[in-house]
Formats: sequence, structure tokens, C-alpha cells
Amino acid sequence: MTEPDYSLAKIRVLEFDDSVRKRPGMYFGVGRDDPRLATRVLCTVVGHAFHPATRVAASHSPDVVAEITADLVFSVTDDQADVLTGPGMPRLGYYDSLLTSERWSSAAAAAVSSQTTVEVWRHGHGYRQRLVGLRPVEPPAEFSAPVGAGTRVAFVLDPAYFGSAAITTDIAGLDVHGPDCTDTTGSGTVVIRDHRERRRTPGS
Repeated sequence: MTEPDYSLAKIRVLEFDDSVRKRPGMYFGVGRDDPRLATRVLCTVVGHAFHPATRVAASHSPDVVAEITADLVFSVTDDQADVLTGPGMPRLGYYDSLLTSERWSSAAAAAVSSQTTVEVWRHGHGYRQRLVGLRPVEPPAEFSAPVGAGTRVAFVLDPAYFGSAAITTDIAGLDVHGPDCTDTTGSGTVVIRDHRERRRTPGS
């Protein structure tokens, strides 16, 4: 029996965004052909915002608001501003974007999006950046910051990638905890708003 030929020439190292697009199940729990994929992307981003990296906040302590405006368009806002360490430039992450490894789920969602906008603010300082996929099209630029602190990431999922998949309309049935979450107590909240119905006209 001959051993498989695992030569260096056959090893391919994927960039993070290429890896997400090639193997979405590793990041969102379902494959590309699964009609639940768009919904799982939403749930993964919301769930991670509510269960952030330990250096960002304790699980169940952030306040998170998700807004769905079209079948493949949504935003997620929370009250954490982890890339801002002071009044200077923010700490940058993937490909010099405002999405660091602490927000890997948002970075993964950006990788399967045609466009993404990231906003982060604290103490009157705010930065905004536009991405195509996960790649910035511009460096972070200052904008007039809202009160308090927060991060908002708005996604337009790539219709060429998702095909006929759409975010479910069964918002009440969404799981923002996941199977590994055993303690659901905490001071934070999750609100998911679906604005699609009000945009539809009778007979559409």
C-alpha cells in the first residue's frame, strides 16, 4: 500500500476570506447550498456580539440590536468599541480593516458580502470604513459619533454567492445563544427587528 503524496506543492494556504467562502460550514455551521445559510450568518454575528471575546466584554452583558432591511441585508449594533483605545487611530485587524480577530464572526460575514460598512465610536470619536468583501476600499475615516460607545456593522450579503437563500422571516425562532451556551443570564439584551414587511406593498 503506497502512502499518499502530500508534497509541499499540493498544500494551498487560504487567506481568511477565501477560507470562509470555500468552507462556510466551518464558520456558520451550514454549507453554501443550504437555504439556511443567510440566516446562519445573521445568527452567528448576533450570537457573537452577545457572547464576545473575553477581552471585549462578558457574555450576555452587551446590548445588541440587529436590523434586517432586505432578504440579504442586515446590520448588527452593540455597545462595545473594542478597537478604540484612545483618541488616536483605532486598532486595525483583518487586511487593515476595523474588524479584528475579536470580531471574527463579523469578518467572516463580510467575506461573504458584496459590501460592508463598519462604524465604531466612543467618547465623541467615531470611525467609519467601507469594505468590499473583507477588503477595505478606504482607510478608516472620522465621522460625527453618536452618544456613548458602540460598533455597527452593516452587511449586504453577496447575491451571487447566496443565490436564492434569504434570511428567514421567523425571527422569533432564531437562536442567538447556540448549543454551547448553558447560562443565559446577564444584563444585556438582544433585539432583532425585521423591516421587510413594512417595505412590501400589497400585491408584491
